[in-house]
Amino acid sequence: MPLPLDGSFHYCVPSQLAERVRPGVRVLVPFGRRKVSAYVLGESPPPAGRQLKAVLEVLDDAPLWTAGELAFFRWIADYYLHPLGEVLKTALPTGINLQSRKGADPETVTGGRRVLRQRIFSATGQIPVKALRGKTAEILTFLHQTGEASSAELKTRFGDCSPNLKRLTDLGLLRLEQREVYRNPFSGEQVERDQPKELSPQQQAALQAVLAAADQGGFAPFLLQGVTGSGKTEVYLQAIAHCRSQGKSALVLVPEISLTPQLVRRFRARFGDGIAVLHSALSDGERYDEWRRIRRNEAPIVIGARSAIFAPLERIGIIVVDEEHEASFKQSDGLRYNARDLALVRARNEGAVVVLGSATPLVTTVQAAREGRLRLLELPQRVADRPLPTILPVITRLTAEEPLSPQLLAELGHNLERGEQSLLFLNRRGFATLLSCPSCGEALVCPNCSVSLTYHRSRGESRCHYCDYRVPAPGTCPACGELELKELGVGTERIEAELRDRFPEARIARMDSDTTGGKDGHNRILSKVARGEVDILVGTQMIAKGHDFPGVTLVGVLQAEGSLYLPDFRAAERTFQVLCQVIGRAGRGELPGRVVLQAASLEQYAVARALEHDFDGFCTEELEFRQELGYPPFGFLAAIQFSGTAEGATREAAALAVRLLTQLKARLGLRVEILGPAQAPLYRLRGRFRHQILMKAAQRSDLRRLLAAYRREHSLVANVREALDIDPVDLL
Repeated sequence: MPLPLDGSFHYCVPSQLAERVRPGVRVLVPFGRRKVSAYVLGESPPPAGRQLKAVLEVLDDAPLWTAGELAFFRWIADYYLHPLGEVLKTALPTGINLQSRKGADPETVTGGRRVLRQRIFSATGQIPVKALRGKTAEILTFLHQTGEASSAELKTRFGDCSPNLKRLTDLGLLRLEQREVYRNPFSGEQVERDQPKELSPQQQAALQAVLAAADQGGFAPFLLQGVTGSGKTEVYLQAIAHCRSQGKSALVLVPEISLTPQLVRRFRARFGDGIAVLHSALSDGERYDEWRRIRRNEAPIVIGARSAIFAPLERIGIIVVDEEHEASFKQSDGLRYNARDLALVRARNEGAVVVLGSATPLVTTVQAAREGRLRLLELPQRVADRPLPTILPVITRLTAEEPLSPQLLAELGHNLERGEQSLLFLNRRGFATLLSCPSCGEALVCPNCSVSLTYHRSRGESRCHYCDYRVPAPGTCPACGELELKELGVGTERIEAELRDRFPEARIARMDSDTTGGKDGHNRILSKVARGEVDILVGTQMIAKGHDFPGVTLVGVLQAEGSLYLPDFRAAERTFQVLCQVIGRAGRGELPGRVVLQAASLEQYAVARALEHDFDGFCTEELEFRQELGYPPFGFLAAIQFSGTAEGATREAAALAVRLLTQLKARLGLRVEILGPAQAPLYRLRGRFRHQILMKAAQRSDLRRLLAAYRREHSLVANVREALDIDPVDLL
């Protein structure tokens, strides 16, 4: 069942449905007082002494998965201790469950799924000129010239012509066909085909290692560590081309929607249109159509964000995980899977090559390579021996009065004079991070979340970035009624306004969650930068990752140490990664790059090592810290998170869970450290109070035995939500 229930259920199959019921199809079944859709796993003898209910209806004509895919789904359910029905629901496209709507023509519904159909008209016989006049004759003449046209094309050309088409069809002068068509996420976008580029010796060595493994067959995991601008994508492209020449398919995972358009453009230029895209920015219909193309082997290359790991590809030859270090590969609710980890599992099941690529791989991945569980391939130099950017560190605090240092302003001015592009990175959006009362000191806070409201001047409101609560701004103090509130903290909107004041002649764009709304938001801004229509781009972390802007020669980093303050053992690693990524956006073209890095302190090792482009030095210090405290890769983690609208009930549910876990640990003789219960750093979120328990063990088996016993003996508390997170990434 696609419900939070463990185990499977038995039903009998009426004789009239026997030929259609098979593993992999959905059926409608009675379940309690309801009728629900369920997934058929297989056939088995009926349980002794039980009266079985009957299947009511079969919803699919063909299986939705293969036997190999089902084995993969079962592994996921077992590893993440999650009901198999919900795993299947997550793996299948949302659009598969869309229902029909009144007046949905030209859409029809097949097995509960919405399918787009197009009406195509073509001319038959001779034109009886004397019998027809006006628009009717014009339409028939047009179709004789063109051969055929869709009803949408004819309506665009001739206006409302339904009566004319009906008359011509009734006279036998037109033939009407209905064809199934795919919703095309690339509609209207043209790309020029390109050819494989000449590789550097390091690229060639990395490619040959991957190709040798692909030719040999079997599971082969690689870590491709290359500095920013070293040409990792070209290695991916040529490795995929080799696998395609063997008749095998390819899966490419990227961490962010914003990275997808540029990467898809490069793949379409190389491979044409046999590419499917899967990510959350697509409509349900587009996602379903892309899924069908993959299922029918019409798209042998799939590119997408984390959900693409479930793409119904067969005969996979290679899986690429680009920017493998990114936390966004981890799903944060429901089935809390990590697509980066599942890529390794799926490649092992398929006997395929898997390439984890990054300039700053996870320290856990580095340790796996050192232990021989992955083969390390290195690209230590940029393409064409271009130098890494020079970095000018500036010690300064980010203030609303002077957010940009004199050094950064001077460099921006020089870049504008030379006609070169600049990029400014600040991982905070909005105009001011909070509004505070100068009289009583109270700040505007969200009533639903444990965070302050962010002031957005362009919208005239203060907003919560978690629950979207908003109030008009600047507003008055809720405590004392003070009319003038003080702006504290700086966001990307404030930086954009400062730049427009300082450089009124510059073409400035901002890229954050506030400016990339809508289906094509990311691509719209990125395309303008690529065409040279933007002089200065200001943005959050979405501009730091994977983009290739040859015209950007200057990068400004504001509040470089900001993410170090998060209460998370990965804070230093994430700070180092994002700094290296954004620094790497400079100087990727013919001209050398420069970076101005503003920070309140340069002493912390993550910042200091990023300034020196010293990945090995950072890994050494970070791994020492992890080993001392038993964190991954030297230990295994799991978390249980509780949330509820009643503070006391939520706290008590977490306390009861800890007591049971402690008893089970002693009874089973397990070596597991149980930390908590503790309030989550974001204690209140969207009106719900949050507590969490963190468990840490040197052996994964001890952790799994404890959690399996806990799930068997634990009873859920009414009105308190509980979520189990294996290998947690977000501890906030």
